[in-house]
Amino acid sequence: MKLKFLGGNLTVTAKIKIARLSVFSNASLIIIKLIVGIFTGSVSILSEAIHSTMDLIAAIIAFISVRISDKPADAQHPYGHGKIENISGVIEALLIFAASVWIIVEAVKKILHPEGIESLGMGFIVMFISAGVNFIVSKKLYKVAKQEDSIALEADALHLKADVYTSLGVGFGLLLIWITKLSFLDPIVAILVAIFILKEAYHLLKTAFAPLLDVSLSEEEISIINNSIANHSSVYCNFHDLKTRKSGSTKYIDLHLVFPEDMSIKNAHDICDQIEAELENLLKNTDVMIHIESCTHECTCCNRSTKC
Repeated sequence: MKLKFLGGNLTVTAKIKIARLSVFSNASLIIIKLIVGIFTGSVSILSEAIHSTMDLIAAIIAFISVRISDKPADAQHPYGHGKIENISGVIEALLIFAASVWIIVEAVKKILHPEGIESLGMGFIVMFISAGVNFIVSKKLYKVAKQEDSIALEADALHLKADVYTSLGVGFGLLLIWITKLSFLDPIVAILVAIFILKEAYHLLKTAFAPLLDVSLSEEEISIINNSIANHSSVYCNFHDLKTRKSGSTKYIDLHLVFPEDMSIKNAHDICDQIEAELENLLKNTDVMIHIESCTHECTCCNRSTKC
């Protein structure tokens, strides 16, 4: 138990550290993009600054949510605080939608009332520096998100991944404007950036919102559960009412296990402990609840060769 407790603290520390890094990197990039965007008059660079502002808000939300989500269960939250990560993911997705609409509106204004762009070289350099920084931070975020099964960190990583592509898109757009001298390409690139961000936002919203409705685990995970239980079929009669759901990074498994009438409660309990331990080993962050039932009739679908 002590080792598990220490491991939990290490996990929280890793999640908080990477979330804090995301906050600092986004704040720095926003300042740089805003300065360069205002100086050059490029709507695509300003759109990137707004995108990074959304990233910063998302990073702050992720930072707060990972601190809350790993709090232990209490009287008011008997199933823990894991769903705060899903809520933060939904909020982040909605923020991205709002930012995308704003970028498109501003880009259309630029198309209708075109303005020149100054210092294209500076804008080009800043965009590629931004893409490089976000690429490094997003990779670190994804790594920790996958290790800890954190939807909040995954959402934050998705923000930065989108920022990598959009920064590269804006950078190449500025390069194309410098070559062709066609300044109207700037708002067009901004609109393409916004459309890409909208697509990413939809994917994030779908991923983050599903667990709030207690959607079951994936088919692959349910297959693992069924196979694990089947490995012990020689000592129980059958099982039924398998239910699964997810809250934050925690997977909840609930099922009924039917044992022979003459089996002692202790033996049945020991078997349940074995199954729970196996499932918790196969699926990280798993909470298993097994309801014991006694078979008091002649089983027509019994796994055992003898009558219960």
